[in-house]
Amino acid sequence: MTATGREAWPAAAEWTGKIYSGGWRQSGGGTQPVHEPATGARLAEVGVASPGDVARSGALAARAQQGWAAMAPAERAEVLLRAAGVLRDNSGAIREWTVRESGGVPAKGDYEIAAGLSQLAQAAGMASLPLGEILSSPVPGRASHAWRVPLGVVGVINPWNAPLLFAMRALAPALVLGNAVLLKPDPHTPVSGGVVVAQLFEEAGLPEGLLHVLPGGPGTGEAVVADPHVAMVAFTGSVQAGRAVARAAGDRLKRVALELGGKNSIVVLDDADVDAAAAAGALSTFGYQGQACVAAGRHLVHDGLVESYTEALIGHARALRVGDPREDGVALGPVISERQAARIERIVDESVAAGARVLVGGRREGLFYPPTVLDHVERTMPAFSEEIFGPVAPVIAFHTDTEAIEIANDTEYGLAAAVHSRSLPRATALAGQVRTGMVHINDVTAKDAANAPFGGMGESGNGSRIGGTANLEQFTQWRWATMPETA
Repeated sequence: MTATGREAWPAAAEWTGKIYSGGWRQSGGGTQPVHEPATGARLAEVGVASPGDVARSGALAARAQQGWAAMAPAERAEVLLRAAGVLRDNSGAIREWTVRESGGVPAKGDYEIAAGLSQLAQAAGMASLPLGEILSSPVPGRASHAWRVPLGVVGVINPWNAPLLFAMRALAPALVLGNAVLLKPDPHTPVSGGVVVAQLFEEAGLPEGLLHVLPGGPGTGEAVVADPHVAMVAFTGSVQAGRAVARAAGDRLKRVALELGGKNSIVVLDDADVDAAAAAGALSTFGYQGQACVAAGRHLVHDGLVESYTEALIGHARALRVGDPREDGVALGPVISERQAARIERIVDESVAAGARVLVGGRREGLFYPPTVLDHVERTMPAFSEEIFGPVAPVIAFHTDTEAIEIANDTEYGLAAAVHSRSLPRATALAGQVRTGMVHINDVTAKDAANAPFGGMGESGNGSRIGGTANLEQFTQWRWATMPETA
């Protein structure tokens, strides 16, 4: 895997064809190959966790969790900080796995590493937060206390588009708060989203049995959700899959945190800085081939600026080179799979057939889809309503701020938005009326911070938030106790 010829990290001999459950072991579900989307090359082979593997892991995790929860919070935090050190020391190898497995450019790999480090640091800091309250007691002479306790075992079902970041976002706070974790990485990225994570924590000295990495497809995920030892599931993925997870978890009265899709708008008002707005719009839609839940899926532009904005956006699109992400100067790599490439192609083609116009791009070569700008987009078209998850920018003109709000809210999703204006009061007022869980002024739609609650409304999630102090609510539950003030 490395250009220098030195032994790759993590050492493939340890984990090839295996799962991580009480150390590396043979899986009961066989193995699966891992392919590079840019070239089709076979990169690795990982184990596939069977339902029996999941059941064994759940039981091991439940036993190990009790001792872990009894440790001092500072000791748990120290493990996370050591994991951060391992991540730094092996950042080059991890970047290479991220690039080759997910198709992102090296800068995307660097972003995930930096964000992963932030998640570990933020989670470690939670160890010093107060976890309880002294309550007023209605009974004289009796004390009343409430404090947070771990849930027990948390299931994390991870996506392919930011595998390291999303793994750390859930498992780091879950672990530091005293839980054990079953992590199911996506089949497209089982190394950067699974093997790497297992190796980080193994080298950091996480006690055995607290983290289980269980690659596999939907059957493995279903087993994780159904396992009786799993008290809560953190899922990131499509709306369709999220609904299935929610149904299965609800039937078992389990807590579930869903981070799903988005049809996010970048709104450009008539007093905006056009060049700055177009630069933010290009990054929001074309970054990582548009394969992010927080990517801009609509560019809503005041009709007085739409011509100049579109011209600037086309300029950005034409300047972005598409190709193998390991080559110098490449800005966009391949989309993750043939299925995803065909989906993007269908949405664009059906919209064009309905009257939309392709201004740049619009034709793929294999898995490589170029930055694409559409105009004449109407609300009846797939490019307006569907989450594209590709580098396609539909431009839609509006006449008034009220109309911009109405168009932005014309979606079942509600994840993120951005508003551009030279008037902060005006932009803030408009942002307050957009129905999203996150909104950014004079910036991109695609933002993330370890200390901020991350999540959406509507079909973008179930109202849960992960990030910052919101993690306390997600990964713990309250316990209340009363006792005499004197023996």
